[in-house]
Amino acid sequence: MFEALSYESLQAYWWFIISLLGALLVFMMFVQGGQTLINKLAKNEDEKTVLYNLFGHKWEITFTILVTFGGAFFASFPLFYSTSFGGAYWVWMAILFAFIIQAVSYEYRKKKNNFLGSKTYEAFLFINGVIAPVLIGTAVSTFFTGSQFSIDKSRIVNMGSNVKAVISQWETPWHGLEAVWTTSHLAFLQNLALGLAVFFLVRVIALLYVNKMVDDKNILANSNKCLKRNSVLFLVFFLFWLIRLLFINGFAVNPNTQEIFMEPYKYLHNILASPMIIILLLAGVVLVLWGIYSGIFKQDAKAFWKTGIGTVLTVLAIFFIAGFNHTAYYPSTFDLQSSITLANSSSSKFTLIVMSYVSIMIPFVVAYIVWAWKSMDNHKLSTEGMKNEEIKY
Repeated sequence: MFEALSYESLQAYWWFIISLLGALLVFMMFVQGGQTLINKLAKNEDEKTVLYNLFGHKWEITFTILVTFGGAFFASFPLFYSTSFGGAYWVWMAILFAFIIQAVSYEYRKKKNNFLGSKTYEAFLFINGVIAPVLIGTAVSTFFTGSQFSIDKSRIVNMGSNVKAVISQWETPWHGLEAVWTTSHLAFLQNLALGLAVFFLVRVIALLYVNKMVDDKNILANSNKCLKRNSVLFLVFFLFWLIRLLFINGFAVNPNTQEIFMEPYKYLHNILASPMIIILLLAGVVLVLWGIYSGIFKQDAKAFWKTGIGTVLTVLAIFFIAGFNHTAYYPSTFDLQSSITLANSSSSKFTLIVMSYVSIMIPFVVAYIVWAWKSMDNHKLSTEGMKNEEIKY
């Protein structure tokens, strides 16, 4: 089955898997978005309990997708994993720390006699809700603006010399954090714009989820007010990022020599060269806008799914723009030829084939998540209803 595929087709298949996991992760970070809104939506402890239980039942799905995303990247494109996770480690450590305190907070917020108090854990959840989407969005933007690292595979054979026996090396002491202040080509504007766009997007999705699943007049009234503001802010940052992306120089790969070079309007060319990307991007953006419109003006319960599916399609398109059509998906601004592509960063063909068979299990995992989701969302939550239920979070 998978043995019949070429090496390039297997690399493309696994980039699709990575892209899909990344898209699902962005969608599921509505949990993080919701955590930053609880103090705006809830005016008393009963209302807070409703919201913490609403989002608390979903945080494990988000975390599972994050871990799977990292694991899939490690197995399929190990050079990217070692370069980014091993080089830009302050960014990834901050993201990991944010998810750790989220897990701890949901576990201990309602525990009796916890010495930190529930307010501390609520603050941790707010921190997680800000750091995770902003840093993940900023990190994805570096797929287009570049990072400062070098790769030299000959270093691994210099075990006895003074040269570090590592293939990839980060060339700044900030190890990834410089993405938020790199002034070259105004990269920091592009990176922060996507980080903030993701932040406000997950807040929008969270508010649509509240409107779908909560039966409380006060919470819903506050939610509708917040929805308008966050939708406008999301659109401002996302449209700035997307429009600017169309006009910046991109990191192209010569298919014959594998040489990396700068190509004007590269990412616009990637979109125009692929009908699939055009369809995904247009369908995704339209669904997101439709969901926001129907949520604000029609209070449509299905607005959550419209915006959620639109988010998945749009992020898929963004990953495809970054990786396909002879493009360096993790470019180096320190040494252009160190830029990472699908061809130079993937595992061996044998490894990709074996993992492709394992990937057949994905639909069964998705089916289980769908079943569990339906079980958790079989009724709306309200302050009165919570009095008759076991309060977990």
